[in-house]
Amino acid sequence: MDTGEPKAKACRACGDDVGTREDGSPFVACAECGFPVCRPCYEYERSDGTQCCPQCNTRYKRHKGCPRAEGDQEDGEMDDLEDEFQAKSPKKPHDPVPFDVYSENGEQPPHKWRPGGPAMSSFGGSVAGKDLETEREMEGSMEWKDRIDKWKTKQEKRGKLNSDEDDDEKNEDEYMLLAEARQPLWRKLPVPSSMINPYRIVIVVRLVVLCFFLRFRIMTPANDAIPLWLVSVICELWFALSWILDQLPKWSPVTRETYLDRLALRYDREGEPSRLSPIDFFVSTVDPLKEPPIITANTVLSILAVDYPVDRNSCYVSDDGASMLCFDTLSETAEFARRWVPFCKKFAIEPRAPEFYFSQKIDYLKDKVQPTFVKERRAMKREYEEFKVRINGLVAKAEKKPEEGWVMQDGTPWPGNNTRDHPGMIQVYLGSQGALDVEGHELPRLVYVSREKRPGHNHHKKAGAMNALVRVSAVLTNAPFILNLDCDHYVNNSKAVREAMCFLMDPQLGKKLCYVQFPQRFDGIDLHDRYANRNVVFFDINMKGLDGIQGPVYVGTGCVFNRQALYGYDPPRAEKRPKMTCDCWPSWCCCCCCFGGGNNKHRKSKDKKGGDGEEEPRRGLLGFYKKRGSKKDKLGGGPKKGSYRKHQRGYELEEIEEGIEGYDELDRSSLMSQKSFQKRFGQSPVFIASTLVEDGGLPQGAAADPASLIKEAIHVISCGYEEKTEWGKEIGWIYGSVTEDILTGFKMHCRGWKSVYCTPTRPAFKGSAPINLSDRLHQVLRWALGSVEIFMSRHCPLWYAYGGRLKWLERFAYTNTIVYPFTSIPLIAYCTIPAVCLLTGKFIIPTLNNLASIWFIALFMSIIATGVLELRWSGVSIEDWWRNEQFWVIGGVSAHLFAVFQGFLKVLGGVDTNFTVTSKAAADEADAFGDLYLFKWTTLLIPPTTLIIINMVGIVAGVSDAVNNGYGSWGPLFGKLFFSFWVIVHLYPFLKGLMGRQNRTPTIVVLWSVLLASIFSLVWVRIDPFIAKSKGPILKPCGVQC
Repeated sequence: MDTGEPKAKACRACGDDVGTREDGSPFVACAECGFPVCRPCYEYERSDGTQCCPQCNTRYKRHKGCPRAEGDQEDGEMDDLEDEFQAKSPKKPHDPVPFDVYSENGEQPPHKWRPGGPAMSSFGGSVAGKDLETEREMEGSMEWKDRIDKWKTKQEKRGKLNSDEDDDEKNEDEYMLLAEARQPLWRKLPVPSSMINPYRIVIVVRLVVLCFFLRFRIMTPANDAIPLWLVSVICELWFALSWILDQLPKWSPVTRETYLDRLALRYDREGEPSRLSPIDFFVSTVDPLKEPPIITANTVLSILAVDYPVDRNSCYVSDDGASMLCFDTLSETAEFARRWVPFCKKFAIEPRAPEFYFSQKIDYLKDKVQPTFVKERRAMKREYEEFKVRINGLVAKAEKKPEEGWVMQDGTPWPGNNTRDHPGMIQVYLGSQGALDVEGHELPRLVYVSREKRPGHNHHKKAGAMNALVRVSAVLTNAPFILNLDCDHYVNNSKAVREAMCFLMDPQLGKKLCYVQFPQRFDGIDLHDRYANRNVVFFDINMKGLDGIQGPVYVGTGCVFNRQALYGYDPPRAEKRPKMTCDCWPSWCCCCCCFGGGNNKHRKSKDKKGGDGEEEPRRGLLGFYKKRGSKKDKLGGGPKKGSYRKHQRGYELEEIEEGIEGYDELDRSSLMSQKSFQKRFGQSPVFIASTLVEDGGLPQGAAADPASLIKEAIHVISCGYEEKTEWGKEIGWIYGSVTEDILTGFKMHCRGWKSVYCTPTRPAFKGSAPINLSDRLHQVLRWALGSVEIFMSRHCPLWYAYGGRLKWLERFAYTNTIVYPFTSIPLIAYCTIPAVCLLTGKFIIPTLNNLASIWFIALFMSIIATGVLELRWSGVSIEDWWRNEQFWVIGGVSAHLFAVFQGFLKVLGGVDTNFTVTSKAAADEADAFGDLYLFKWTTLLIPPTTLIIINMVGIVAGVSDAVNNGYGSWGPLFGKLFFSFWVIVHLYPFLKGLMGRQNRTPTIVVLWSVLLASIFSLVWVRIDPFIAKSKGPILKPCGVQC
């Protein structure tokens, strides 16, 4: 197939020669415009396409000798004669009409051809330009060309291109396979209308009821308790705003279904070289003593054994602690992988992390038919146990660091003895020549990376480590897609990468996707999930709702990135269809075409200037709006593909290093100057050249010298490489918050990228989560602190990127992710009000009339109905929903509150406050859930414990007062008791965590909580704001009966 510049007689669809007719004259498919298309493409378009010319959208007429197609008889036309196709004086070609590409995935509805109306084409892109002899090529995708080739091969096997439908069984089966391969790789499954419509109606009803309820609360103050009423109304207004921000993004939830068999038929057919896109795995770790090396080893082993071509799979492990323990662990892991990987692929076991595979309490013989499986499994389990013993020995050795530092096996000192001052280190374990498994097959590449660290440099923690991996992988492998995992998240589904490729390799949607996010699933969680570690409500409700808007947020792990999106580039922007004009009136009449015909002159002038009329402003690489240039790429000779095409592999490193004169416009189809590249990406010509290869892979000549690539990889992980560049600002993982994941995904969505939420039946990845109360609260504290940092930065969704392409509902969702910690202030006040009401006998609501009672009842009923219908369409259990509600209160009155104050101190005062956690031994740490009962003291435990105590005291005081005052005081008491019990029930899991297994509460917690509750009660009794203060002298009775 000719991939060079198209000649005069080259087909604009597949690149082959147009060919000639029987009389020797050139074959002309369309008599209207003469657009060059070969006979096979013409017949394919008539039989399987839209039967229209891609240039002028005129319906193809049947040639002499060509088979009839659907619609020929309906036209009522005779077969065309030979002289009708002699293009001696072709008509003036029509103006090019851009059209939408038929979407395979349901994003855009397919348009059918209608006689006399605008037609669609299946050639995979729009054609611009009027001169047929220009150097522009048609935007036919490689997938479409492959379909043409396979169709031509099928026709040749039948003996002729225009054979009849009488095929034998073999050809019919092949045709069915090809037809199946052309089917969509995925489809969108909206929630059934019977479930979603009642849900939406209830949301609207709840919003109306909420407005009337708030109006009632504001218009009817409690005159005897104005302070309490005012505080409660302010809290309720904030809760209403928070609910709106959380609820609106759930308006149109969707799920997606993938078709792995079609992906294999299209890109990975048996007996043919795989055409699946390469992928780079990123695994990050910091301290191997806190993150067990055996867990990291299992994650790496599960990556190396995924069901994906080994030559298209690479694994990079970032050791940000420069630990020799991690280095030696990877060395042992690489050796064990030579036996583990072929065992996994031979018997198709799941999961492919040995620790979790051998610990499964299931029938491992199910679906296994090979006679040698039992014997080989026993041998493999024994080898894994020996592997664990070797890893345990490395850990025991690492606990006692020698005074002179660690020494490597060859006698040289370990370069990372000083974890804060060491050079960059890279070690390639697998993937090179000779690194084969025990069966002689190639293994995926495994690379150890530890970036350089020097005192005085800000290394940006995990975000900086991930950006270092982006640069290293670009220099060594440069896969177009990146999958990042935490060291404790292993691959639970070996086909997870293929699931993501169903979206990323989709011809239409894949070019617009910045990442595919998988839900997080966890092992080792207690049966009742006391502290909502599974986060099911967020992953199965909120994320599906976001998937129906612009895509889910990035949650830090289990995400497959498009490398081009990480480089800060803009997504492709579809050309807008021009306004329809009418040709039924004379040119001098403009009354009927005042909105369309009046722009003809302007359109013609634009065509003369730019050729294709592409003067639409677009977002530039550096964040500014620039006009798209019309200068063509003279180096690669490739076509200009809309607004999102780059050079193919044809760039020499010297060309990038020396710079090219005349290419100073900010456009993806032209080279930026060397200075602009270095200012954006840093001073590495090899890395810069890799960014210009759109489909991945190393540039030409780069792979010839592996030693020079390793040297360049060391250079790009130096601590000063990112200085005066856009790394962390516009490129890669974004700096400025401990939750770099939210910032990174937010920046991509602001540029107009979309994301997809992939939920396969078998969870793609599984990890571990803290089941201890204190550890869980500190995890939530870190997340909330990151949200507060974003709120007080320039990237706050409340004011950032209003000129971008972020959808409004998506902005609401991001706003909710950064303001939710501030809900802790009204929440803790609202949880305190019931106790105050019980202690004082006051209440925030005056006496209710019939109308007011209706609004209260309607509000509670709408809240219940919303929750029930939400559980109905999402499939979340009521227990998971209730645990989420409980921990929302627990985290809100503890971790979120501390995060707000710590965030203000850190951002405004520069004070970094850390909360220390000290552990206390559990009674039975050998238990699988022993950590659940382990108590660790932290100041985060004080506010919830205080709330429990004062509400209990308030209940006792309220009941005692009702008993003393008689029957009439019980009525008002019930409302106060309801709210107080509401607080205690929500804090009940926290109370169980304090009691532990022995039902004992540590003295220090009781001491602090009782002290604060007593002080609060005494101060309230001493200064009661609801008792009228008398003025003047105190008058006392004289005792004399006057």
